[in-house]
Amino acid sequence: MKPPKKRWIVLLLFFCLGAIGAMFYSLGMIDVERLRTQIGNTGWLAPLVYMVVYLAVTMLMLPSTALNLLGGALFGSIWGTIWTSLAAILAAIASFYLSRWLARPAFERRLADRWQEMDQEIRRHGFAYMFAVRLLPILPYGLANYTAGLTSVRFRDYLIATVAGTGPGVFLFVQLGSSGTDAMSRGQFLPLSLTLGAIGLLIIGATWYSHRLARLAGRE
Repeated sequence: MKPPKKRWIVLLLFFCLGAIGAMFYSLGMIDVERLRTQIGNTGWLAPLVYMVVYLAVTMLMLPSTALNLLGGALFGSIWGTIWTSLAAILAAIASFYLSRWLARPAFERRLADRWQEMDQEIRRHGFAYMFAVRLLPILPYGLANYTAGLTSVRFRDYLIATVAGTGPGVFLFVQLGSSGTDAMSRGQFLPLSLTLGAIGLLIIGATWYSHRLARLAGRE
């Protein structure tokens, strides 16, 4: 649960940028307004299918960035954030319990000596560590879920940090999908520029918070 090295953050950032570019390219070939109308006529079916797909993708540890953008493009900023956040939180809960019940006992025995000190640190400051991880929208969401299950972090701390930290990243990437679609179809580039700036600020702020947390933990 330590903050990732800068090299990996840069690689993940470029990967996410590539996914964003591919997603926008795909949306450019679709009549999104017509698709939104069709989705609106399906009632609860479209959000349900989207959430099931999102849950499966996250639990399989596949990149979910493109789905965040798709949620904004199809459902808009508000409903896209609601459906995406619900799916992400449900996936986080399911992955956590799978990892804790099935993998933690073997993992704990194998790394008994080296793992104990770090595991106790995570248990003491579980909320702070998980909140730092959730704030970084470029980190693989599914991998963080399973990794948390291998630790002794309290489920209460894990859940509260997940709910509190997931929202900002999900909203901004959903908004990016929505504003990007509006930019391509209506030429409205200001919302897109503001969203990109907000994502940059979130990444900078979350990285600073993660490194500050690591320094404070090293002083104890």
